[in-house]
Amino acid sequence: MTTAVVILNWNGRALLEQFLPSVVKHSSSANIYVADNASTDDSIAFVTENFPQVKIIQNKENGGYAKGYNDALAELKEDVFILLNSDVEVTPNWLEPLEYMFASSPNIAVIQPKILDYKKKTHFEYAGAAGGFIDRLGYPYCQGRIFNTLEKDEGQYNEDKEIFWASGACLAIRRSVFEEVNGLDEDYFAHQEEIDLCWRINNKGYECWYNASSSVYHLGGATLNVMNPKKTFYNFRNSLYNLLKNVSGIKAYVFIFIRMLLDAVAGIQFLFQKRPQHLLAILKAHASFYLHFFQVKRKRSQGNDSQRYPLIFSIVWKYFIQKKRKFSELK
Repeated sequence: MTTAVVILNWNGRALLEQFLPSVVKHSSSANIYVADNASTDDSIAFVTENFPQVKIIQNKENGGYAKGYNDALAELKEDVFILLNSDVEVTPNWLEPLEYMFASSPNIAVIQPKILDYKKKTHFEYAGAAGGFIDRLGYPYCQGRIFNTLEKDEGQYNEDKEIFWASGACLAIRRSVFEEVNGLDEDYFAHQEEIDLCWRINNKGYECWYNASSSVYHLGGATLNVMNPKKTFYNFRNSLYNLLKNVSGIKAYVFIFIRMLLDAVAGIQFLFQKRPQHLLAILKAHASFYLHFFQVKRKRSQGNDSQRYPLIFSIVWKYFIQKKRKFSELK
């Protein structure tokens, strides 16, 4: 089995300088690539000068996460791709458990390691934690993270587990499956495209897994901070894309209608918090969704809904009304 670790970069000289050394040091069994999204800084010159063993893929434009990776991976022939954010510090022996898990079952298509917070290494990190799940209304949550509540890593998620989605901060995927589902959806540009990817993979009968023996540390917020209205825009719009694309029949429209009501509540909350720019981002997200509705609808899955995703109907109800703050409490 051959493995490619691919780091997407856009004007990220400082991040590469900080985090690339750990990837080079602890990934000797893999080919390492930096895929550059048409940077205007000297990040690629820095990599070329200091890490000659790292291969450079030069994309022609900044197409965001989805197009950036689609373009970068198009010519690679390794058996496994690991999509790794430029702000991730890997640990010794992080790679071997992932490769071993792929070898153990041909039906495992996607694997995520344990993702801990680089700034607070005792706790799980927002983007992925110990593996992702989703409720019927399209709200994502994780083992170790529900909304903005992050759990301390006390070994409670130290068992491998089938999950629904893997974080794009560190996502390992079989090349054959990536090609079979036509890669990432470029209409997303950024945020939640990995959830859509995993959803489509689940709908085809493949499995996504969390591997507890592999750990990485994610800085987070290096591209878009959680307080950035652009992040709000992409998360709200792309979540609606996920429902329209991947839920079959009339259920998709019922769930989208309920989401519209909940998004309105979220917008009012932003207004009371004196964050009107985020209310505006939600309105723009819905406008963009309606504008692209038929374009996205044409991509609807022809297969059955994955039976793995509807663990609960509403994580919003569980978290805000029932006050369930930990993944273990959802059971």
